[in-house]
Amino acid sequence: MRAIKRICFGLAACLPTMALAASTAPVASERALREECSAFSQAGMRDCLAEKAEASQKALRRAEEKMAGTLSKWDEDDKYVNQAKARLVASNKKFAKYRETQCEFAASLSGGGAGSAREVRSLACVAELNNRRAQQLRDAASDLPLK
Repeated sequence: MRAIKRICFGLAACLPTMALAASTAPVASERALREECSAFSQAGMRDCLAEKAEASQKALRRAEEKMAGTLSKWDEDDKYVNQAKARLVASNKKFAKYRETQCEFAASLSGGGAGSAREVRSLACVAELNNRRAQQLRDAASDLPLK
């Protein structure tokens, strides 16, 4: 019985560290995402990456909303809160443009690839960049002191 209590106590002590590690896990690269989906047929790979891109878009939207909400609760003068909110909106728009241009470039690296090679690269790029941006926003929000 004592051994079980020790194990439970040890696990409970590790939970905060495990949660931190999960929240700071590295974002999968475009290549890693393509490799994850490569077990499928070409059409299946495209569908797998489309699902990853869609999930990353939802995660990004949640991170943007959370950041906006966090800024509203930020313990700072209204002047700086409003400035940060305006810059978040501008940053989100510029990120979307950057993602579009970068993923067009990534797709072009498939050259004359057959089938859906261009779309596969583009979807993997979108998923990676969305996930990176969402992580950046979550990290930035976690540093702000709240009211």
